[in-house]
Order: sequence, then C-alpha cells, then structure tokens
Amino acid sequence: MKPTLRIATLIGLFVCSLGRAQTPAASDSPATAPTPPIAAAPATEPAAAPPDAAPAIAAPATAEPATAAPSAVIPLIQFQDVALTTAIENLARQAGLNYILDPKVTFGQPGPDGKATPQPNINLRWESLTAEQALMALLTVYNLQLVEDPKTRVARITTKDPAAPDPLVTRVIQLQYAGPSNILSSVQSTLTDKRSKVVADVRTSQLVIVATEKELAGVEELLKQLDTPTKQVLIEAKILETTVNPKTVKGIDWTSTLSKQNVTFGNGITSGKTTTLLPGTPVTTTLPGGRTITTTPGSSSQTSLETLLGGGGVSYNTLKGFHPATAFLNADGLNVALSFLNGSDDTKVISEPRMVTLDNQRATIDVGFMYPIVNVQASTANTTGGSQISYSNLTVNLDVTPRITANNFIEMRVLQSVLRLGAPVQTTVAGVKNDVDSFFTRKLETSVLIPSGNTLVMGGLISDQLLNSNVKVPILGDIPILGYAFRKDSKERNRQNLMIFITPTIVKDTDFQPTQSKFLQSTGKEAALEEWSAWDSGKPRDWSKPKGTTKNSQP
Repeated sequence: MKPTLRIATLIGLFVCSLGRAQTPAASDSPATAPTPPIAAAPATEPAAAPPDAAPAIAAPATAEPATAAPSAVIPLIQFQDVALTTAIENLARQAGLNYILDPKVTFGQPGPDGKATPQPNINLRWESLTAEQALMALLTVYNLQLVEDPKTRVARITTKDPAAPDPLVTRVIQLQYAGPSNILSSVQSTLTDKRSKVVADVRTSQLVIVATEKELAGVEELLKQLDTPTKQVLIEAKILETTVNPKTVKGIDWTSTLSKQNVTFGNGITSGKTTTLLPGTPVTTTLPGGRTITTTPGSSSQTSLETLLGGGGVSYNTLKGFHPATAFLNADGLNVALSFLNGSDDTKVISEPRMVTLDNQRATIDVGFMYPIVNVQASTANTTGGSQISYSNLTVNLDVTPRITANNFIEMRVLQSVLRLGAPVQTTVAGVKNDVDSFFTRKLETSVLIPSGNTLVMGGLISDQLLNSNVKVPILGDIPILGYAFRKDSKERNRQNLMIFITPTIVKDTDFQPTQSKFLQSTGKEAALEEWSAWDSGKPRDWSKPKGTTKNSQP
C-alpha cells in the first residue's frame, strides 16, 4: 500500500508541474508572465492496484508564487477533488492571511469516537480572481465566514448564523474626479441596510463607507459610472455693439425773432431823488454896483432825475412835462440763425471673450468699469441729511452654462446684458433740485441646442429712431426757392444694433499642450533686471556689469 501511495503522490506532482508549464501567460511577453495559477490535481490510481486496497488520499499540488502580491489577480485557480480545509489553507496562504478554524467547524476535526469528521472534496475552476476573492466565495458556499481580529491580526473561520445580518465592512474609497459632496447623495441611495452609512471627507476627496459586502459591490459599480473625468467646453464669444447717428440741419431759423417779440412805446422810465440841506446852500447875489452879498437860507433842496431809455413806459415831470422830450418805439430787434451742417456719429464696441468651463457649470465674464453714484439723503426734523457713494457696473456681461448631450451636441443657457449710461434726469428732493443719472440696459436670455464647433448668432436690430423737424415762417416759407430763407429743416437718425456670436467647442485631451515652468524652482535670489536701454532708462549706466543688468540689481 505504501509504494502505491508514493506512486500516486509522484504522479500528482508530475501532473501539477505539467499544468504549470502549460498555463498561458497573462501578458504577451514571457519574461513578465504573471504567477502561475493555484492548481490541485488528484492522485491517479495505478492500474495494478488490488481491488481491496484503500483509496489514495489526493495530494494537492499547490503553486506558491514567489513574487505575487496577495491582492494580485490569478489567471487560473483550479481544484480537483481536494479537501475543503486543504483548499482553504492554500487560498489563505496565497492571500497572506493568518487564520484559525473555529471549534464549531468540524470539517476534518476528530469526533467523539476519535475519527476525523468527513469533509467535502471540492472541484472548481475559477479565472481572473484574487486569492482573497476566491477564499470568500468558497467560504460562502459552505456557510462559513471569515472574522478578522484587528488586535491579533489572526482571522477566525467560523460558521455563519443564518438569522444574523450580514456583517458591516468599512472601506475608504478615493474619488478620482467627482467631488465627495456631489456624489454623496447618489451613494447613499444604493445603501438599503439601515445600519449602513457613508461619510464624505472633502479635504481628501474620499468616501468612508460602512456597509455590507453586497452593498459595497453596488457602490463600487456605481462609482465606476459616476467618478469619471468631467468634459470641458470652450466658449468663444464675440459681442458686436454698433450705434449709427447721422443728422443734418439746413435753413434759416426765425424762431428767436418771431416766436416772441416784445414791443414798447414811450420815452423810458424816469426815477429821481430830492436832497435837502440844513442849513441851506449859501447864495451869492451881485448888486448893480458890483457889490456881492452872500446869504445862507435856513434850508435848501436839490432834485435829480434818471431816465432809463428803451425800457418802455412813460414818465411825466410836473415841472417840465414829458422827460425826455422825445418819445420813441422800442422792440427786441431782429435775431435769426443760419444753419447749414451735416453730422454723423458712429460707435462700434467689440468684445471677444474666451473661456473654458466644465460641463454643466456656469461661466461668467464682465467687461467694463464701475460708475460712481452719489446718493443724497435729505434732512428731516429728527435726522440730518447726508450723502454716500455707491457704484454701478457699466459692463458687458455674458453668462453661459453649457451641457454636453448626445452626438456632440451642446445645450447652452445664455444670459447676455449690456448696461450703459443714459441722459441725466433732474429730480427734486425736499425742495432741492438734483441731477441724477439714468441707465440704458439691454438684456437677452435664451436656451439653445447646437453642434460642437458651430456658431450661434443672436441679437439683431435693437432700436431705430428717425427724427424730422421743420420750422418756417407762414406763407413766406412756402414760396418756391425764396422760401428756403424763411424755413429750417432738420432730421436725425439713431440706429442701434447688437449682435452676439457664440461658438461652443467640446475640449479634447489632445487640445491641451504641456508647458515647462521654472517658477517653482525659484530661490528668491534672482537678480532684478531692467529691460530698458540706456536711452530710455533714468538709471546711470554701470559699465562694470554685463548688458541687461542695472546698477540697483540685487544678486
């Protein structure tokens, strides 16, 4: 019987080594072929064995990889008629696990009668699994489970309680592209066990998941679909804003003369004053003989009159009648304006922003300046007045939110607005007149669907104002040819147009170009160089240093 057992063992080892030699490599290069699969081959009975001989115990031939990691994928795992405990031992050793059988597991253990408890022999052939995956699958089939002890690092293989819930497993999953806050709700929806939970770590972009093995498998499958690189979209926009304002004025304007003529008749308005002196002014009288006598009256008075000529009205002096002596007619006079001029104002504002944004993320750009606005608050009985300054954005604004759809189409939500300064408006607050600014705005909002790389045109004519004005002298302005001297014709046109061209393009990996930067290798001791020549620079030339350096350069 012993020679027969030795022969069977040798034959089993030979078959195992033959299978290892014929196992195809996982890669194309034989030099880098992976570890051969774990194989167990049963011993074959020799042809001359007597019929009453005891059956030979299958001696498994195991392939122990010398360099394979415990988590490495094994191309082929095969057991043929191998005892369960032997297969468990083989797979645990390959997975790098230390384990012990629970006394409740009676397979292969001595019974009350001292004989070994029968255990099943297994036959299996698995491909592309790790040793740990194969071990877990084998234990599940025979209602066993592996309970790890983190303190002793020795796992215990014991029987599984059918009524007990599946054990919870903690796993930390590193996200590659998705944000943990965005994907948290999606992962929670796949957890059906009330004990399971998931926590997001925003700093490291990781998910800490406490769930059963089945739930973890579903989470991993979900993350394969969601944790993918987000596509990007290049937005190229061109905003063309044009204003055309031609105007012409021709003719003679008689408005200042004939719209209102003030006519007055008279010799003006006379005003005067009388001055009384106490005592009066001395009066000298010459007698016939040539002798003079000077007397001083008790009082004397003097009257002076002033006449405003052309001011209209009549003044009357009770002593001498009308003053001045001549009356006259007074009017505003003749005042005309000759106009013979053409004008044209053209304005064109072009903005060409370009930006790259993630799929389904809003991109915003503002081009313009901040305009100050003075807010005045009137004082009341209980409060004092004051003023404060606020600012308004006089900008060209463009908001685009792209979303990539099927067949390289892009759905875009476009919001475009233009804010310009308008004419001043006068308002009265608490009896005080204030000039305030007005603003002219244009806004466009829409959602479109266009192919990638195509241009969308929006906008068009915004406003078109045509102003005509005619002023003439009745009858005289209607005379052919001569009537041009008695009328004025003017016309003006204000035409504003806004065109928006938007071209969205899906960005591909080949569109990016690598660049080399030495900024991170900076030491802070680099010299400060002035690129201006000696002709433009105000610093004195240091002839001891090479060209391109300055006197104030620091080493």
